[in-house]
Amino acid sequence: MLDLDRSVMDSDRDPLNTMPLVQRFQVMEVLNLIWTTIFCMAAGAWFWYGELTAIHLLIASGGAITGSTFDAGPNTKFYRDHPKSDGTTRYDDAWAA
Repeated sequence: MLDLDRSVMDSDRDPLNTMPLVQRFQVMEVLNLIWTTIFCMAAGAWFWYGELTAIHLLIASGGAITGSTFDAGPNTKFYRDHPKSDGTTRYDDAWAA
């Protein structure tokens, strides 16, 4: 279970580790917002009719979004991967990598 947690929560081991640090942080923050919303809505769904259906749909959609994000992560190309023809760095190349 700990290895499964690290594969998602450890930024050096998750599928997004090839992304630049800033974009990786932004994507993880959006996923954090999605999962926080899912769990808050699931907690409030106990007062509705069909709460089990609502909870399952929320968790399934969150899993699908997270899975597709992690699947696309290693294949994503950024403009930093295509340097300028004159060899100069990009304006946000803070780490000079």
